[in-house]
Amino acid sequence: MMNGMNILNVVLWSVQGLLALFFLAAGAPKVIGRGLERWTGFSELPRPLVVFIGLTEVLGAAGLVLPMATGVLPWLTPLAAVGLALIVLMAAGFHVRADERLNALETGLWASIAAVIAIGRWDLVAARAYAPPWVLVAALGLLVPSVIINLIVLFKRPVKNGTTGPVSELA
Repeated sequence: MMNGMNILNVVLWSVQGLLALFFLAAGAPKVIGRGLERWTGFSELPRPLVVFIGLTEVLGAAGLVLPMATGVLPWLTPLAAVGLALIVLMAAGFHVRADERLNALETGLWASIAAVIAIGRWDLVAARAYAPPWVLVAALGLLVPSVIINLIVLFKRPVKNGTTGPVSELA
């Protein structure tokens, strides 16, 4: 019979796998350079920055699963989740700037999923790296200022007319 901790572990593994697949699918086109026209704001960014964002997403996807699955540095998993939450919240700024509210909400939900993984797996960091729980609170607390700064910077940049994104393609 499964107890509460076993069920939580199964749920976290399922969510980690789903999120890893999402970030692998999101990062690979940025690294390869195909299909970027579907993604908001990437036509305005220098190619090396797009590749860097894609690499961080692919590495973050690997970090969600591989450390725990292999037993090699498993405490990296919650840190990968925090990093992915940061990336996704910054991406929400691009969607808000392009007036794609639904996509901004969706990216916020992906960030919350990553935050849940970070919280659920934080004991790996605390046990292995001797990090007290307040470190997680501080790390997640960095997300809010990061989003605010990102939005301020994005809203100060001029918007080019004709910017397409997933929502405008559907309309």
